[in-house]
Amino acid sequence: MTFENRNALVTGAAGGIGKATALKLASFGCGIAVCDINEAGLKAVASEIKDKYGVNTVSYTVDVSDENTCRTMAADAEEQLGHIDILVNNAGIYREGYMPFEKQNSDLWNRKIGINIMGTMYLTHALLEPMYSRGWGRIINIASVAGIYGIANMVDYSMTKGAIIAFSAALAREATEKGVTVNAVSPGNIITENGRNNEHLSYIGRSGTPEECADLISFLASDEARYISGVNYPIDGCRRKI
Repeated sequence: MTFENRNALVTGAAGGIGKATALKLASFGCGIAVCDINEAGLKAVASEIKDKYGVNTVSYTVDVSDENTCRTMAADAEEQLGHIDILVNNAGIYREGYMPFEKQNSDLWNRKIGINIMGTMYLTHALLEPMYSRGWGRIINIASVAGIYGIANMVDYSMTKGAIIAFSAALAREATEKGVTVNAVSPGNIITENGRNNEHLSYIGRSGTPEECADLISFLASDEARYISGVNYPIDGCRRKI
């Protein structure tokens, strides 16, 4: 795979899947815009990308639940890098408010909806028409197996990720004929800063890694995936019952 003359915006890139994806794409020569609310972590990732791969890199400390911030960032990233061809909507929160649904409140719901759903929609909306104008684009939305099966004590999170799966499938039916593919990736238990190694959750017998997710995301972002759109890909090691 090669990503020369391509640029990507990866959200939630200060760690975990977002960081691994940004590094993987950069390793193929892709210019990178990264964003996260974690300023220190984001600076470290941007520096690592530049030091290892020497590609054009810009970073933004943002909260993706704010529409104006998302639109300003998207416009600036296009200006700084020339164009954004690949959007990886990875930013999200999940364990905040881990409790039975009746114990939750609207503040928790609105926070997850704002980041997990609206952030994805804001950035996609901001970058879609420029992709259409160039006749080429890749949008990869990071969902979760929770959006497929539902997880107890994470009803709100499960709902937001189910919405991302549906959003991806529906948008693909508008965007694909204009040269922009749209797919979702649904990780299972992945060892990140927020995850635990739960070997019992997969038939492979271990948790996945951010790098394994990045391998799939990078493929979906490539020319080799040109005939793939509107699909949700679980990456869960053949998940056992939740």
